[in-house]
Parts: sequence; C-alpha cells; structure tokens
Amino acid sequence: MSVLLHDYWRSTASWRVRIALHLKGIAFTSAKVDLVAGDQRRPAHLARNPQGLVPVLDIDGLRLTQSLAIIGYLDDTRPEPPLLPADPAGRARVRAIAHAIAMDIHPVCNLGVAAHVVALTDGGDAVRKGWMQHFIRKGLVAVETLLDHPATGTCCHGDSVTLADLCLVPQLYNAARWQADISDLPRIAAIATHLHDLPAFAAADADNVGPAG
Repeated sequence: MSVLLHDYWRSTASWRVRIALHLKGIAFTSAKVDLVAGDQRRPAHLARNPQGLVPVLDIDGLRLTQSLAIIGYLDDTRPEPPLLPADPAGRARVRAIAHAIAMDIHPVCNLGVAAHVVALTDGGDAVRKGWMQHFIRKGLVAVETLLDHPATGTCCHGDSVTLADLCLVPQLYNAARWQADISDLPRIAAIATHLHDLPAFAAADADNVGPAG
C-alpha cells in the first residue's frame, strides 16, 4: 500500500515527518498543499484534516494528522531506529525538548498566527518579522539551556537521533529565515552541524524538496 504525505516544503511540522519517514526507510510520495496559495483552507484538504493544517499522512489504511502523533505512530509500528530512548528518564527528557519546540515555539510562530497579529496591529512586514524573531529566539535560548545537560551528545540526547532532533532542525531553518539571532547558542549550533549532512536530514531538507529542490 502506497504512503502519501500531504505537506508543504517549508512547513516545519511536515519537515519533522519527512525526516522520520526517511530514517525509518519508508518510501513515500509527497502531495503539495500550498499554504501560501491557501490550499489548506479548501474543501479537499479540510476533508483530510478539519484543522486545515499539514502534515497529513496516509499510511496503513489510516489517515493521520499532527506531526508528533504521526511520528509516534511510525515509531510504534516501525521501531527501528527508535526515536525515543529506552529508559523512562531519557524518554521524558527527549519529549521535553521536542515539546519546547513543537508546542511552545512553533504554534505562536505559525504563519496564520503572525498574520493575525499583523492584521490586529495594522502592522506590516516589520511587525511580522519582529514577532518571529522574538519568539524564535526566546524559545531556542530555553532549548539551549535544556541542552546544558550530561545526557547531551552529538545529538540532543546522546549520539543517536531522537524526536528532539527532528523538531530542532526545521526550527533552525525558520530562525535563519526570519533572521533571529541565535549565534550565541553553541550547543544548538554543534548539534545542527552534526545533523546537517545525515542522509535522512538532507533528504528532508526544505531546500532539497522545495521549488528549487
């Protein structure tokens, strides 16, 4: 049965799932949902996901939404390589780092949220950019502190890729896109350098799957 990922190249949530699919060796086809053109609000996509969000993954006769739930399903059904540590303390730590990004930074920096702020303030690009820079930097500074821990290795937790790394890398793309200053976060920088050229991360990278990819 074919696997179909409804996604958008710059969507950080979609990007996390692309990395997971590549790590698990799951062949899939991407179906573009153009967020800029408003495809997410059209009836065809709302029928897939009433939230009007990406990603949506069709796999195993199921239709799954929410990136962390999708990744959890993939890890449960295709356990190699595991994306959570074996020990409860390690699993809690990885989830905390992942959630700090996916549940705290990401939602407030969603393009729809930023657009609403701009509309309410009658602002323009400067308001949008300032909003993004503030919340991305604030969130990543906290993540940097979470990484000041003996369990941090070449990856967010030890030397094996986990859910936390899947969340971190796409968020760093957004930091660069909005020119958020994170130059003083050395732990994040070192982990990003390590992950950048890993095959699954390279294959999922927005610049490799987007309009120029």
